[in-house]
Amino acid sequence: MSSPTPTAPKPPPPGHREEPRPPRLPAQGSLRWSFTWAFEGIVYVLRTQRNMQFHVAAAVGVLVLALVLDVSRLEMLAIVGAIALVMIAEMVNTAVEATVDLVATEYHPLAKVAKDVAAGAVLVATANALAVAYLVFYGALTGPTHDLLHGVRRSPVHIVVIALILTTLLSIAVKASLGRGTPLRGGLPSGHAAAAFAGWMAITLVTEPLNHAALVSTLAFMMALLVAQSRVEAGIHSGVEVFAGAILGTGVTLLVFQALP
Repeated sequence: MSSPTPTAPKPPPPGHREEPRPPRLPAQGSLRWSFTWAFEGIVYVLRTQRNMQFHVAAAVGVLVLALVLDVSRLEMLAIVGAIALVMIAEMVNTAVEATVDLVATEYHPLAKVAKDVAAGAVLVATANALAVAYLVFYGALTGPTHDLLHGVRRSPVHIVVIALILTTLLSIAVKASLGRGTPLRGGLPSGHAAAAFAGWMAITLVTEPLNHAALVSTLAFMMALLVAQSRVEAGIHSGVEVFAGAILGTGVTLLVFQALP
């Protein structure tokens, strides 16, 4: 018995337009993809929402002030919790607004309720953050004999933490403004190179009084170069992006150490 001859597919009728297929999502399940999508959400909010930009700027100032004033661990916990609550509320508010705008094509009272309640959550979280800041900083800032830089001068760890935080935030902010790459992969500048060279410069400045400071600095510089070279060899960053990250990390750390001697 002969096998049936396969029939050719029928051509579409005249004027027929094939519906575009939805884009296939990248393979899920890896930890790297999960972090990438999460950071892309953060960058989207930071890039498009002016309130989020204000919240981040205020958070950086508050964290630096908390390190300078050498607040206790419980007070720092309250500050970090209040900052996180504000940012979470702002991100949820953005997600609610995007969902409502996608579903509602015309005015609906329930859509207004959803947006108003989400905005109210941001307001409550902001008020809570202001209350926490008042309770934590009032005594320290109004004390007549308190030296604001005493805590920082006493321990270089505070300066290093400030430098690394500012380097990381500036790297993400520059990537968000340029719209190239993701927070963890690609784009200008290289965040890994920025952090590596910030660490090298911090080690160099902290170990300056030691006998073997030059050796320690050289080893740290070689490690930073290895990090930068690995990003270029892997094809994640170009040489220019890695160089920009090195300049950013080194420059921010130098400025922080000069501002808080």
